[in-house]
Amino acid sequence: MTSQQQIDPKRQQELQLQYTNYKNTLQQLAQKIGDIEQEAEEHKLVIETLDPLPKDRKCFRMVNGVLVERTIEDILPALKTNSDGLKQVLEEMLKQYKSKQNELDSWKKKNNVQVVQP
Repeated sequence: MTSQQQIDPKRQQELQLQYTNYKNTLQQLAQKIGDIEQEAEEHKLVIETLDPLPKDRKCFRMVNGVLVERTIEDILPALKTNSDGLKQVLEEMLKQYKSKQNELDSWKKKNNVQVVQP
């Protein structure tokens, strides 16, 4: 008789629910991390494009759904600040992901859970 057969069905259902919650949380964090990485990459590309251009050149930026005309000199500092903020958020999200993954690994060991992939 295997250990899986010895677990009563109610306990097995509880463990499955907990496991599913962990996996869903990790998946949501991974999605957010992907979104932030994409946004950070877009900021990087725009900064690299604007940086060598004359600072008095006109450019346009979307602010709260409104397209505004500014100069590169006005826009570049804000873009760099946003880019730095995105990097910090990304680092924090990665820490959260690793922490949640470690929590799941500890939970698996504690509950002697072995996951069988389909």
